[in-house]
Amino acid sequence: MKTDRWARSLVATVSVLISMAAFTGCADMKDQPHHEPLEYSSFFADGRSSRPLVEGTVARGHLRADDRIYRGLEADGSFVAQNPLVVDAALLSRGRNRFEIYCTPCHGRVGDGQGMVVQRGYKQPSSYHIDRLRGVEDGYFYDVITNGFGKMSSYASQVKPRDRWAIVAYIRALQLSQYADLRSVDAAIGARLEAGEVIDTRRHDAEGEEEHHGTGH
Repeated sequence: MKTDRWARSLVATVSVLISMAAFTGCADMKDQPHHEPLEYSSFFADGRSSRPLVEGTVARGHLRADDRIYRGLEADGSFVAQNPLVVDAALLSRGRNRFEIYCTPCHGRVGDGQGMVVQRGYKQPSSYHIDRLRGVEDGYFYDVITNGFGKMSSYASQVKPRDRWAIVAYIRALQLSQYADLRSVDAAIGARLEAGEVIDTRRHDAEGEEEHHGTGH
């Protein structure tokens, strides 16, 4: 009996020692010597811990050399007048999706500046439908999304460049919805609008999608 108790005690002691050793090893791994980015180092002759890129290195996919797309600016520093991407149904659909996620809390679903947080007391942003914002370049909207403006912070970390242009395209669609020339729309739809009918575009989009899937295409 004494032998069994002694054996159990030995096993327990060894287990505790192994656990302590493992914990100490993990702690050492967590706190092991290392250099922070751009920290000084005496190991290299130039005193830098971060090593320079090999001469001739080419950035692939991250260079972002096209200022029109990635900054919304022309070579002279002025805003891009028109969206550099092809504005089609797919881009507008993506823009609507991103707009309703990131923009509607402040700007409202129709861009009138009456979003939910505004209704709860937050400062109201300008409506997209004022003359000034209907007259600015597309690059202006892209720049505001990228860098922020006034109370609005930058959305560069949340919204990718292509999605920013998609939002810009959708903003233009919202503006057009309020100031479109009836001569530029389908005659049948124009007649219904002139008669004061409110057309539910969401319902028509859904019907078109069902019809599209129904054809088997």
